[in-house]
Amino acid sequence: MRTTRPWLSSLCLSVAAVGMGSASADPPPALLELRRHLVDGDINTLTFRSIDQMFETRRVDTAGKASALAEAPRALDFSYEFEGKSIAAADFAERTFTNALIILRDDRIVFEKYFNNTSPETHFLSMSMAKSITSTLIGMAIDDKLIGSVNDPIVKYVPELKGTGYDGVTIKQALMMRSGVDWNERYDFGKETPMSRLHNAAIVENRMRFSDAALQLKRAHPPGEVFNYSTVETGVLGWVLARAVKRPLEDYMADRWWKRAGMQSYGFWLADGPPGVGRAVNGMGFNAVLRDYARFGLMILHEGKINGQQVVSSAWVREATRPLGTEPIAPGSTRGYQYQWWTFTDSEAFSAIGLQGQFTYVDPSTNTVVVKVSYFPPGEQRADAETEAFFRAVSQWKPRP
Repeated sequence: MRTTRPWLSSLCLSVAAVGMGSASADPPPALLELRRHLVDGDINTLTFRSIDQMFETRRVDTAGKASALAEAPRALDFSYEFEGKSIAAADFAERTFTNALIILRDDRIVFEKYFNNTSPETHFLSMSMAKSITSTLIGMAIDDKLIGSVNDPIVKYVPELKGTGYDGVTIKQALMMRSGVDWNERYDFGKETPMSRLHNAAIVENRMRFSDAALQLKRAHPPGEVFNYSTVETGVLGWVLARAVKRPLEDYMADRWWKRAGMQSYGFWLADGPPGVGRAVNGMGFNAVLRDYARFGLMILHEGKINGQQVVSSAWVREATRPLGTEPIAPGSTRGYQYQWWTFTDSEAFSAIGLQGQFTYVDPSTNTVVVKVSYFPPGEQRADAETEAFFRAVSQWKPRP
């Protein structure tokens, strides 16, 4: 049975008062309460595609005609193995808390379906798929010679971080989550943890900028030695990027990428402050329609090329996604980590992965892209493992003509 939430009765009035995508500096209590429950399993199928009604946002504009996506619809006429059972692929979406799913093979959409009253116009929250987007923007800034190289020290661009744990850390070490900075990325928001306090202060209440947490962090390990997954780390990379390009991240992204790639809809970032103050929360806060996430996957599949343009260099894409080895995330895991992309060390595949079931999966060996946006319950592990099994089966699937 779903948990009763008495504050939801006043939510619609609060959202109407705030207005689409323009949160006030002092949001009404019901809206603040909704933000606090953003990830809750009984409402996240809605909250994960309603960010512009809940938060201040930063828009990424597109322009002109959308780049074409050919369609060749096919039934999901295969099965996949999970926990010792053979499961029909057609059952996968409902088994794994799916809001929308799209599969592309050889640049053609072979499957696309929306669930729970979503549609092709729905903007879905990326969660940490945004980290892979940030990595791609760093590559673009290097292509533009606005960032010298991944070996540049972070404090070259953000001198405020001198004397913190990030002093002496390179961009590359942060891209690989190996800064050595002392941060514990725990998502149990119902408990008092550094992450829950930061989430509440920066994202829920807009009392501070998310990446400002780095100003207080110390070093736990020598840079480059220990993998430690950290959204603050990606926030620091966003800070570096904005300083390097001398523009807000969303403006650089629109002109340098979104418009050139022929995205069909605007995107937007969740912001960590009121109008004119906050920045894009670039470690988890991007939102886009399903087909534009698919275009992102296709761009990376084709080593940075989309819509007839080389939007980011092929050298960057190859370096950002090459597997180097596994990371200590779980016993027996084959996942590794490169430049804000998860790799699969027993295949050529790699993936942008976001909290509670957001995925952009790319397998160059079979010209496959899969995007799945989900509403996993907090802490859900089974659906994550089942999703990986499904993706591997999709890569081996041979759609019938």
